[in-house]
Amino acid sequence: MINRLIKTEEDYDKALSRIEDLMDAAAGTPEMDELELLTALVEMYETKHFPINPPNPIEAIKFRMEQLGLTQKDMVPYLGSKSKVSEVLHGKRPLTLAMMRALNRGLGISAEVLLKEPGATFPEDMRDMDWTRFPIVEMAKRCWLSKKAGDPTEAAEERMRDFIARAGGPETLSAVFLRQGKGGRYNAKTDPYALTAWCLRVLTLARENPLPVKYLRGSIKPAIFQDIARLSYFENGPLLAKEYLEKQGIHLIVVSHLPKTYLDGAALLLPDGTPVIGLTLRHDRLDNFWFCLLHELGHVAKHLSASDRIIVDDLDLRGHDVETEDKTEKEADEMAKAGLIPNNVWEKRPTVGVVTPDAVRKLSEELKIHPALIAGRIRYEQQNYRILSKQVGSGQVRKHFVETCREAAFGL
Repeated sequence: MINRLIKTEEDYDKALSRIEDLMDAAAGTPEMDELELLTALVEMYETKHFPINPPNPIEAIKFRMEQLGLTQKDMVPYLGSKSKVSEVLHGKRPLTLAMMRALNRGLGISAEVLLKEPGATFPEDMRDMDWTRFPIVEMAKRCWLSKKAGDPTEAAEERMRDFIARAGGPETLSAVFLRQGKGGRYNAKTDPYALTAWCLRVLTLARENPLPVKYLRGSIKPAIFQDIARLSYFENGPLLAKEYLEKQGIHLIVVSHLPKTYLDGAALLLPDGTPVIGLTLRHDRLDNFWFCLLHELGHVAKHLSASDRIIVDDLDLRGHDVETEDKTEKEADEMAKAGLIPNNVWEKRPTVGVVTPDAVRKLSEELKIHPALIAGRIRYEQQNYRILSKQVGSGQVRKHFVETCREAAFGL
């Protein structure tokens, strides 16, 4: 009698022979107990040494077609066009999640067969999400997505799910996607899918480059705004600001804007509570960079929370009639203005009325800040963007942040 694990082929053959002898054993007898034990031992041995591979998905589809009498034309609703049906059935095109779900719902082919994994199930179907609306082609060009041969829009859901996972997972997607339009200076013409992709990219880069210092909530005081503003006085001020913020536990990530995002910057929170300031540099000017940076820092200091994890800003809307009354935006504006140039100094400035470049330079030397900070504020307050155009530092920001396809972002 074999009463131990079957480890050799000889033991296996003996067990099979003994099982054959015991096939007529009566229930409740010692022989039946032996039969049940040997059967279990044989199954364990066969599972280990003679595994049954799951059916090939394509063969499973063809088998189901034969069962139901379906032609390739009948498969178009499940696989797409006639050419896609032919390519899939000939193994020249991989099945996408969208195809698999359709085959599962329509033909009853199991997820574990289609996914080629025992016990596998499909990821949650986000029915409100149109994966094809993400700017897949542009994202692929920027190397934001994993490289795959063929049409970048093929398997959009799989590509985006991987992208979302690197940004923090479905909860991060919900925080970004569902937040849009509910806070910040949000342009009504914005494509929510493009904006979501940009925010997720910023969060991904922050997660992949963790900071050694943890952010302490409430640590951003007015003096810090002024310290950062004084960094503008130096040629490499933008990089110094990035380094300064990182020492406070705050990411500064610069990623160029996507079409239809109408975006200058955003304040975001990682799942672990680390703040992230994202900038686009769509206006490559020093005055815009420094104001936007401190504006988003104001959001970090006062407005980001577990319930408000994303605030986006189109600063071109600042002061326009289309802008809704938003106390958080006004508060961030005031914090940025006071941080760049103290209010008591600005009220006494010798630059009221007609302003000359010399007057701007003189005040900038007194305050030890870049002239662009003064010129930009004057231009905004007078709503005259034809003056002091040479003092706002055009083309002086992006040069500090190198972009490569490998990183597809500035500042890394």
